[in-house]
Amino acid sequence: MRLPQVPLTSPHRTGYFPALMGALLAVACSQQNASTAAPPRLVGVVTVKDQPVTISTQLPGRTVAYRIAQIRPQVNGVILKRTYTQGSTVRAGEQLYQIDPAPYQATYDSAEASLMNAQAALELAQITVQRYAPLVKTNAISKLTYETAQATVKQDVASVAAAKAALEAARINLGYTKVVSPITGRSAASLVTEGALVTANQTNALTIVQQLDPIYVDATQPSDTLLRLQREYAAGDLQRVGDQQARVELTLSDGSQYPLAGKLQFADTSVDESTGSVTLQALFPNPAKTLLPGMFVQLRIDEGTRQHAILVPQQGVTHDASGNATALIVDNDNQVRLVTVQADRAIGNEWLVTRGLSQGDRVIVSGVQFVKPGDRVRVEQAKSGTPTEQIAADGASGD
Repeated sequence: MRLPQVPLTSPHRTGYFPALMGALLAVACSQQNASTAAPPRLVGVVTVKDQPVTISTQLPGRTVAYRIAQIRPQVNGVILKRTYTQGSTVRAGEQLYQIDPAPYQATYDSAEASLMNAQAALELAQITVQRYAPLVKTNAISKLTYETAQATVKQDVASVAAAKAALEAARINLGYTKVVSPITGRSAASLVTEGALVTANQTNALTIVQQLDPIYVDATQPSDTLLRLQREYAAGDLQRVGDQQARVELTLSDGSQYPLAGKLQFADTSVDESTGSVTLQALFPNPAKTLLPGMFVQLRIDEGTRQHAILVPQQGVTHDASGNATALIVDNDNQVRLVTVQADRAIGNEWLVTRGLSQGDRVIVSGVQFVKPGDRVRVEQAKSGTPTEQIAADGASGD
């Protein structure tokens, strides 16, 4: 800047020079402030809108066999042979072991002979009664003798019934020497070998058979989650999936998705006092036997659909020192405002916001760290795939 020439011999130089210097300094400061004033910062925003969202919950679970049969002997004896292949699928009624039947066959034969003897005694007693009937009428025999013969018939009838029962018991025990599977399922390893002595109703099982198709998945859910769902169902915020049943999907331990969907079958009616959770049980088809008992899986339960939901990218919601969720929005004058929101849960990489935002609000998702409430900003719609770091850098530079 070129300064005007002031004559040093001017009679008024004493008062004029200080005033002139003050004016020049004011002009220089004004130009300096104008040259350093930065334009409004650039921020990336998303415009929120109402949309239907399916509510789902991820829960850790474990697979459980649909039915389990622990095979135990029902009679005493020595194992003669194993008749199944370990690990194979066995059918209901298929023989698994043979216990030595010799003593039980002898008992059966003895019971059968006792029945024949009782039946012969009964036949003789009935013949005697038939012979005594006309004699008692002519007083050829006493009435007491006739009544005694009738009583003998009744006793022999009871003896025959007892002999039949003993024969049936012997037949049942003889049948128990063939140990069979009560269900169709996958057999486990045998815990006994030929020659082992087993006893009726012993503690240790001979083997185990498990039905794997279908298969259960057990999981637990906090009780307060069930209360929240009941409130949302009652208010109409959630639609039920199916006829009082929730659709469930499964993620295996290696991260792969199980191809067949299941249904929620059971929710416990009591709360576990130690954990405050409720046990859930889902049923999945398992035709290929991919799922085995004891596997750890992730259960996703589709609880229902919220018709008017607002989703916000997670980087657009922060928490203050008190733990309250907050978001920065840009109003119609491009001025930043701070709002308190309620973020119930994360769905993917977004927050489900149930309070504090409405349709059409512009939420800052990038450049948040460079602005504060009251600032005026320049707005750019954030696009999927736009690096947050790039927008943040642009906002920091003010370009």
